[in-house]
Amino acid sequence: MTTDRATGERTTTAATGLDAAETDAAGTDAAGIEVKPAAGHIGAEIHGVDLATGLDAAQVAAVRAALLRWKVVFFRDQRLDHAGHVAFARLFGEPVVLPRRGKASPADFPEVETTADRLELGGRFGMEHDEWLRRRRHSLLRGWHCDHGARVDPPAATVLRAETVPPYGGDTTWSNLAAAYAGLSAPMRAFVDTLRAEHRLGVGYQPRPGDDAYVRHLLDHQTATVHPLVRVHPETGERVLFVNGYYVEQITGLSRPESAAVLELLLEQATRPEYTVRFRWEPGSVAFWDNRATIHLAPSDNAHLGHPRTMHRVMLTGDVPAGVDGTPSEVIVGGGPGRW
Repeated sequence: MTTDRATGERTTTAATGLDAAETDAAGTDAAGIEVKPAAGHIGAEIHGVDLATGLDAAQVAAVRAALLRWKVVFFRDQRLDHAGHVAFARLFGEPVVLPRRGKASPADFPEVETTADRLELGGRFGMEHDEWLRRRRHSLLRGWHCDHGARVDPPAATVLRAETVPPYGGDTTWSNLAAAYAGLSAPMRAFVDTLRAEHRLGVGYQPRPGDDAYVRHLLDHQTATVHPLVRVHPETGERVLFVNGYYVEQITGLSRPESAAVLELLLEQATRPEYTVRFRWEPGSVAFWDNRATIHLAPSDNAHLGHPRTMHRVMLTGDVPAGVDGTPSEVIVGGGPGRW
């Protein structure tokens, strides 16, 4: 059961039947798993489980309950290889197989994307990492995103494991979008419940003068969707403020100045420090987050350090979001559900 902080009603968590209050405090459950909350609204470390040896049904249920309650859960000192990574992810859903991955990704495991070259770019499109960051994240809120949020069916969850990390820097931060929605005033919640927004790949990117290989890449792989501004979580029933800095182009039905002002307000709400948790990576660390209820901020403080940061990602297939009135998201351009 969960508490809707916007209405005060208590509802059962669909996947587990557990009351959220039962998972709030640290403690070891019957499955031998200890859940230690890391921040007030989001994030918990899970101890007492070896992901490499597999989880039994009780452990899977306990991890799922913690994920739904805390939105992102962390495991330390794990010994996962690619096969174990995929096997763990598969316990919670169907892994996404990407048609295009970076050259560092393992050829024999199409579910695994290695982010050392793909997300840091490292010379792709004629730009080094620092220039790409300046052009892509030119405002404080631009870096915040959910994975593949411009798709009509963004991934349900992501499992990210660290292979090599810098000795300092390189942290990732997540924010709880259900808590952010609940923290809005009642009139603002009623207003945003009715709105929809266009999400588009490449929003806000500032092109290079003349020919820009990244712009050509965006045009060749354009993806855009109209999503509800507030989506209903398919498992918990929570209302989630479905905004991010990477993909949201404009609120439909509002003028551009109105849309810009409302989006700035909502993004500032979504990323308020009290709704966030920051994770210090170590080799063998694993983060598992609900991509339907969070946005995250990849680090931008480590590129100048000269230390490698190699991460491996597996995403789980998601559903098409639905708004408060039940209306689903709609494709503008790009693939339909399940078409990567």
